[in-house]
Amino acid sequence: MKRLLIIGATEIANEYINIILNFPNMKIIAVVDEEKDDLSKIDFDHSSYIPISSSVSDWLDADIDFVLETTGNRNIIKLFHQMKTNITIIPRSVLQLLLPFVAEWSVQINNLELILNNIRDGLIVVNNLEKIQFINDAACEIIGVQKEKTHGSSIKELIKNSRLPNVLQNQRKEVNQKLNLTNGKQIISTRVPLINDDNRLVGAFALFKDSHEVIRLAEENTDLKEIKTMLEAIIHSSDEAISVVDEKGNGLIINPAYTRITGLTEKEVLGKPATVDISEGDSMHLKVLRTRRPVRGAKMKVGPSKKEVIVNVAPIIVAGKLKGSVAVIHDISEIQELTTELKKAKQIIRNLEASYTFDDIIGNSPEMMIAIEQAKIGAKTPATVLLRGDSGTGKELFAHAIHNESDRKFNKFIRVNCAAIAESVLESELFGYEEGAFTGAKSGGKKGLFEEANNGSIFLDEIGELSLSMQAKLLRVLQEKEVVRVGGTTPIPLNIRIITATNVNLEKAITNNTFREDLYYRLNRLPIYIPTLKERLSDLPSLVEHMILKVNQLYGRNVKTITETAMEKLRSYHWPGNIRELENVIGRAVIFMDVTEEVINYHHLPNLQMESKVVREQNSKIVKEQTLQDAMEQYEKEYIYHIYKENNFNKTKTAKKLNISVRNLYYKIDKYELE
Repeated sequence: MKRLLIIGATEIANEYINIILNFPNMKIIAVVDEEKDDLSKIDFDHSSYIPISSSVSDWLDADIDFVLETTGNRNIIKLFHQMKTNITIIPRSVLQLLLPFVAEWSVQINNLELILNNIRDGLIVVNNLEKIQFINDAACEIIGVQKEKTHGSSIKELIKNSRLPNVLQNQRKEVNQKLNLTNGKQIISTRVPLINDDNRLVGAFALFKDSHEVIRLAEENTDLKEIKTMLEAIIHSSDEAISVVDEKGNGLIINPAYTRITGLTEKEVLGKPATVDISEGDSMHLKVLRTRRPVRGAKMKVGPSKKEVIVNVAPIIVAGKLKGSVAVIHDISEIQELTTELKKAKQIIRNLEASYTFDDIIGNSPEMMIAIEQAKIGAKTPATVLLRGDSGTGKELFAHAIHNESDRKFNKFIRVNCAAIAESVLESELFGYEEGAFTGAKSGGKKGLFEEANNGSIFLDEIGELSLSMQAKLLRVLQEKEVVRVGGTTPIPLNIRIITATNVNLEKAITNNTFREDLYYRLNRLPIYIPTLKERLSDLPSLVEHMILKVNQLYGRNVKTITETAMEKLRSYHWPGNIRELENVIGRAVIFMDVTEEVINYHHLPNLQMESKVVREQNSKIVKEQTLQDAMEQYEKEYIYHIYKENNFNKTKTAKKLNISVRNLYYKIDKYELE
């Protein structure tokens, strides 16, 4: 057992700890760093069973074989050299140089161990002192022992009559020998001495199998010719293009799928070198035969038509000997076609579904968690949900999530903005119409959105903007669970979940006789208030992180984070436009950053406290080349934005201030791209 002391709680130290822990013959006695704060960098899982110390002097007298000095402090190296002469000190520079090689070696060892633990035969390896160095899972299962109790123990303690000591003594192989274990099992064992290139004995290993397993395998393989014929039949019937070569790289087997992709026949391939089918690229067959390692996802061009393919190749090893390799070839064009079809299918499905779930709602503030929990409860009931909150808080996102959490999630989700559709059109859109109901009505009539959403959910946004007459008709739908088309008389039964949303003070609207009280009580069965961004500023970091990722994908940027000073600037703002305004600010910041910059700084953000008046004055400079119409539209755009912002982006208040309808305001917001 080699004892190691690690100096420095560094990244290099963590790397070596991860590697060393995989070797049972090595023990880390402590990790030492005089900077106590740095000790927290050590992986918590490690710290539970590796001593951690802040004093180097405490370990000068300890029994140590190796010191791994990861800090680059030469004084520590001198100190150990002065106190101890029988230890090996490895400095940081050497550790850095060796790390890639050690890591790769560790990976190879782990892979080898993984392979050996997954074979069905039992395997035990001992050194020349008869001490167990390795035992695989199959051996532990056959013998009936726990692996952790075997390492370093004598083979005689584990298997009294194993005969591995005899193999070490006479250095002769014993093949297919019967052996009875103390647990009553009989095994068939082969024992082989391990002799290195210097002709020195370093150990021995035993490979064994339960005799019952041997008998079963013998029964299964009584007719090898039949199995060979069956195997060939399977290969030829496969839709996957398969190519098999022998240990010299000459073609053995191809199937019809291979001929279809490459255009090469058996006559052109069998018995010929593995390079015969390659138009561009290197032969993966020859690479695998040379390295004995599989190759995955290699791109090349094959056959006379130079078909682009992806190749997976694996070695064929029988009884420890390389017998050839097998390749499976995939046509890239077919993969691309399937990928395109999959994207189309996903797009079609997305159009029929609600787009978001509760996982898409960002926020862990108490205010937001209350809203989410209420929404989840509402999703499990058929009750009408009323989403309340300022513009830009994410009411539509909640509507999507409620639908996707409900038992209606596999049915349609219809979205309707009640304020964005002219009232003259809204009734026919919601309720549908019969043939001849009005001039221009389609032949055969048309289903309304309520009918389209049957067995699913309908989301009525800006419900507070409905006229009193439309409110009365909506109330009937809620009461009777049925709809009558415009121009029709026959009620159509409905089974729908209605989700509504508004930023209007409905209680005040009732007082002002602009909203029906009976409809209010129907809608207010399950009210859910969605907090403003100002009310949940604790969610700001996670929201910004999410939006950075979103903007990166949208604009192909690589922005990673935001500075604390920039974050403080965001926290100090009152956010009248809520999440929608925050998304706009982050998007603008990223757009105006240099493509090489990865961090949003304070100066990247716009002046959030700038008065709208200043903006308007800066943007309203007269351009002589403008037409009168252009100048009027420019002024209208700036004036509407000024009033919109002045009213904290509340559409109802803005429309009232401008003395226009809410529907007209929606039109102008869309026209001038004010959101």
